[in-house]
Amino acid sequence: MAGYDLPADWPDTEFSQFIDSAGLRWHVQVRGNGPDLLLLHGTGASSHSWVPMARLLSSDFRVIAPDLPGQGFTELAPAPQCSLAGMSRAIGGLLNDLHADPRVIVGHSAGAAIAASLCLRGSFNPQAIVSINGAMLPFGRAAAPVFSKAAQLLAASPVFTQLVALHAVPRKPVERMLRQTGSSTPEEMVRCYRQLLGNPRHVAATLRMMASWDLEQLEVNLDRLHPSLSLLVCDNDSVVLPEQGEELARRVPGSALHRIEGLGHLGHEENPEWFANQVRSVFRPE
Repeated sequence: MAGYDLPADWPDTEFSQFIDSAGLRWHVQVRGNGPDLLLLHGTGASSHSWVPMARLLSSDFRVIAPDLPGQGFTELAPAPQCSLAGMSRAIGGLLNDLHADPRVIVGHSAGAAIAASLCLRGSFNPQAIVSINGAMLPFGRAAAPVFSKAAQLLAASPVFTQLVALHAVPRKPVERMLRQTGSSTPEEMVRCYRQLLGNPRHVAATLRMMASWDLEQLEVNLDRLHPSLSLLVCDNDSVVLPEQGEELARRVPGSALHRIEGLGHLGHEENPEWFANQVRSVFRPE
């Protein structure tokens, strides 16, 4: 599909597949053998964000890491499919087509909300959800409708998304944006973000996801979450503040909070070994 080809220097393309499911053409990286482990990236990223962890975990699991709709190299979805419910349904369909039954679901940032939604909908019943700096509670309730409307307008503007993409291609603006998350991002990851943010479709999909996101329904149902919830929180995160992890730990029965110092919002890219060990620790062989 034109515009969806993987760059020659994209990491670990030997594990990449393109799969038609839920009305979309998906890019998914699948590697390893064993029980299924699903990795869900956050807004504006792609499956590349999981590569350092996936390399470590593929000896223990079949690791499945899709690009969310429109992001990375998955086809752009209609706006309704970019909502939390829409993405959860689409990912559920993709996993069914992969004959996957994840025993552990790991979500970073907004990916953690999708993980919880998949379970609350009854689509899957893993042993555990691992939330990495999870964005599972509404941000700034009063301002949310304003930001949502602004994102809708910007996502619909090809001129705006082209301008953002052109601005993002140079190295310094991307490095500055990544530093603002509180993370010191490895070079391989910086290169991938530069390529993603130079793609107007990826930028539009990110805005479309922001415009469609509503966490209020998820919030009121979190106490019904059946799998154990492991909350991994980085103390330097300036995107999802550590206090949100603390609040989730108080509100979700049976959850466990683990904090790590010196890392930011993209902590799993900075120290994949620590996060991979945390994932292994929640899995119980059946």
